[in-house]
Amino acid sequence: MLHAALLVLGLQAPDAKPAPEAKHAQEGATPAKAPAVEAKAESAPAAASPAPAGKPLSFFSEKFDYAWEKTLPLAVDVDGLKVNAIFFARREAKTGIFKGAEFGTRAQVEVTNTAAKPRTPGFAVAVFDAGGRLLGAASGGTKLGTVKPGETETFDLNFTQVKERLPLGASFVLSVELRD
Repeated sequence: MLHAALLVLGLQAPDAKPAPEAKHAQEGATPAKAPAVEAKAESAPAAASPAPAGKPLSFFSEKFDYAWEKTLPLAVDVDGLKVNAIFFARREAKTGIFKGAEFGTRAQVEVTNTAAKPRTPGFAVAVFDAGGRLLGAASGGTKLGTVKPGETETFDLNFTQVKERLPLGASFVLSVELRD
């Protein structure tokens, strides 16, 4: 199952030769350098492209600089679905009887639908340390319904099992896939 999850993220299994950088899932695409997170991802329009063989899916995948417990602004557009920001942190109760209790680890992805049609996104994120080692992976998206035109929504992507070293991350790869 881990091998399948790594393939979805465009990564290789531990027994395979390690790739120096995360690669675009689109065959023949050139790996992009990690742009500063505050900068607009210049390759975003070019990276958003239909899936092969008649499947009407748009896809984006890019590597960015990482920060723990800090909102990272992004400027990614996938067919009118604008990815505004991402935030990595543990879920923690801030008040009440459970104050300080942790309830998992997540990446929150904020998006705005600037298109004229509803969008149904799926997300995957993988976090790497400075040596390129995978520290954790998460995925999520809409289960029911869509992001309607003009709406802004936040999605929680859950990290499970392998997550304790996430604060030590140096970069992350974000993949966005739109489905019909």
